[in-house]
Amino acid sequence: MLIRFNKPYGVLSQFTPEGRWQGLKDHIDLPGVYVAGRLDADSEGLLLLTDDGVLQARISDPRFKMEKTYWVQVEGVVDDKALSALSNGVTLNDGPTLPARARAMAAPENLWPRNPPIRERQNIPTSWLELTIREGRNRQVRRMTAAVGLPTLRLIRAAIGPYHLEGLPTGTWQAVNI
Repeated sequence: MLIRFNKPYGVLSQFTPEGRWQGLKDHIDLPGVYVAGRLDADSEGLLLLTDDGVLQARISDPRFKMEKTYWVQVEGVVDDKALSALSNGVTLNDGPTLPARARAMAAPENLWPRNPPIRERQNIPTSWLELTIREGRNRQVRRMTAAVGLPTLRLIRAAIGPYHLEGLPTGTWQAVNI
């Protein structure tokens, strides 16, 4: 069994709540499924869960390099210099990243409101970019955008390999035919 879940902001990638963060059990009541990969509590979007250990490893193990696509709202204006740097890979404190696919984009259509809303500054514009990576380092996308001078305000995982968010409202899940 494979489940795709549109994880809201403030929900951990584990079933038990912790501190101010909710756990998955508040949204998914299915015994025997486990998270395949992680998504920080302050990030939103696609999270996959499965009861198949082999599939879980294939999805989450960096050796398989399954692509993950993110929609990132950043503070500042996405320009060609930033996109080029992200595409070539940037150097973080734990070493260089692999090259990524990066492009500027309009705000995603039918985007649900975030609770709480992102902080906005009156005289600093925000913009969106789509970033596809094959690694999964801790807070990697946030660190990559910061490295090119574009701090992340909102981070939504849109796809993991062939699995995507399309048609899945925030806080809901759906079984996937595999």
